[in-house]
Amino acid sequence: MSSTKKPSNIRQGFKTGEHIVYPSHGVGRIMAIEEQEVAGFKLELFVINFEKDKMTLRVPVPKIASVGMRKLSEPAVLKKALETLKGRARVKRTMWSRRAQEYEAKINSGDLVAISEVVRDLYRSDAQPEQSYSERQLYEAALDRMARELGAVENLTETEAIKMIETNLLKGPRRLGKGETDAEIAEADDAEAEEAAA
Repeated sequence: MSSTKKPSNIRQGFKTGEHIVYPSHGVGRIMAIEEQEVAGFKLELFVINFEKDKMTLRVPVPKIASVGMRKLSEPAVLKKALETLKGRARVKRTMWSRRAQEYEAKINSGDLVAISEVVRDLYRSDAQPEQSYSERQLYEAALDRMARELGAVENLTETEAIKMIETNLLKGPRRLGKGETDAEIAEADDAEAEEAAA
């Protein structure tokens, strides 16, 4: 039985030089596929560079499914994520610590639409009250993840990608005005949800 050797730059549909999304770190680029010997076993590793974070990760090829590594989003997913930004912000009436955990989980899920929900829900226009430090941190993390993927797919600079995201955010139905509270918005959302369910 002759074994045909795979081309050295492709593994499991991923090839060197291409951008990928690694859920807990965002967009990276596969620089190489290396072979290392660990405890007498040969192990193939993807060498992934995250340029903005100045970080290189080595991921065993068999582990990529379990870590959720994926190709960049298709145009349809990108379109859905941008549409999500135009929706009404959903603010649950749970404690901030619980909401923060949910936002963090969405950001690290690697799911572009879930990340766009975090951007939408934590976005504040100039007319709105200031965000807390932790809200701002989560918003910026989600915005950064979304902008990097959008930039990689659409071949935009990060600044252009952020501008595109913010343009879509401003098309939202209504943004919290001065003096309006999250609770008032949540009440309006509840009333809207009841109408939709009726």
